[in-house]
Amino acid sequence: MADDKVKTTTHSNPNDQLRRARAGGEASRPNTPSSTAKDAITPASGFVTPSSYLRPVADSQPAGGEVKAATQVAKRRPYAVMGAPVHPLDREQVDGLRAIRAFLKVRTTYDVLPLSYRLIVLDTSLLVKKSLSILIQCGIVSAPLWDSKTSTFAGLLTTSDYLNVVQYYWHHPDLLPAIDKFKLDSLRDIERALGVTPIETVSIHPLKTLYEACRRMLESRARRIPLVDIDDETQREMVVSVLTQYRILKFVSVNVKETQMLRKPLRDLMIGSYDNLSYAFMDSPVMEVINALVRRSISCVPILDKEGGVVLNVFEAVDVIALIKGGDYDNLQLTVGKALEKRPEDFPGIYTCTLNDRLDTIFDTIRKSRVHRLVVIDENTRLVGLLSLSDILDYTLNSPLGDDGET
Repeated sequence: MADDKVKTTTHSNPNDQLRRARAGGEASRPNTPSSTAKDAITPASGFVTPSSYLRPVADSQPAGGEVKAATQVAKRRPYAVMGAPVHPLDREQVDGLRAIRAFLKVRTTYDVLPLSYRLIVLDTSLLVKKSLSILIQCGIVSAPLWDSKTSTFAGLLTTSDYLNVVQYYWHHPDLLPAIDKFKLDSLRDIERALGVTPIETVSIHPLKTLYEACRRMLESRARRIPLVDIDDETQREMVVSVLTQYRILKFVSVNVKETQMLRKPLRDLMIGSYDNLSYAFMDSPVMEVINALVRRSISCVPILDKEGGVVLNVFEAVDVIALIKGGDYDNLQLTVGKALEKRPEDFPGIYTCTLNDRLDTIFDTIRKSRVHRLVVIDENTRLVGLLSLSDILDYTLNSPLGDDGET
């Protein structure tokens, strides 16, 4: 029994007044940026394909090996130059960014938490195989780790850790029989053997500002950050919750009306990744994609059509969890196309946008739908780039604002 190694905590947030101000945040998906839904699956391929509702954009043709965007994207620069006139659109963009930053500096991480929620905490002595089953059963992709020997927070278990385990045992098949006995506290050994980024241990106090939490996530390149408090009686650490970039950006989109002022198109902003993009095809081996995810520390790889480079789908790091559930590691020998068929029926599809889309519509999409990234495509649905929530957060916090060098 592993009941003593898995903690399920239900919390209540007394900040109900703030919750009422956030009410009504869920709605149907907007047309733009596009969402490829389940009903858009083509009978011929059986895979999710991008929506055809696209704004015109300059042509971009991916080449083999790595994608290099042909469309020129302006470098990020201050919107105001000493002595130069400021375009009204630039000024509006700056005012919108200032409003968001001011909001993040007065709200705490605790403010984002819902009125009640469930928190799953895993003990480091738990078997990796058992932890995977718990994540799948609870419908989550990460969980805080707890060292019961020292009564301290021990980091955050994410899909990246499972990718490391898969890659390690794939390269050491003679050790595969021992994987069922592998425990979470041994993940460090695999990290050292692979030379990859150690398990995420960054955390923040729940009463710190959202601005500081965003800063820490950007500095550590973490997509989520645990909230760790100190118990008044025992003076020991206590995991309160885990805050994600998506939850922060949705909180902003619901509460900061000035996001509607961010009306400059992506082509005028240096937001996202457009050069040297990793990609794969439907018949590519899954392990090639997993190796790319680990080697480049990325969370997804676009899947393209071999003929015209059209975006057909995206293989995400979380897709690996569905492949290896129950210890069925033979699935790692599948092609990408076969692996994607194992996704759950309620998979929402992939979200796309073009370089003509603006941050105001993207924030609106985040407010209404659970978005973790957008695939930037051209008018022919060919790959141009990737826009992650980290990119949006980085731009929101770090883009220069004006002639005084304010940030």
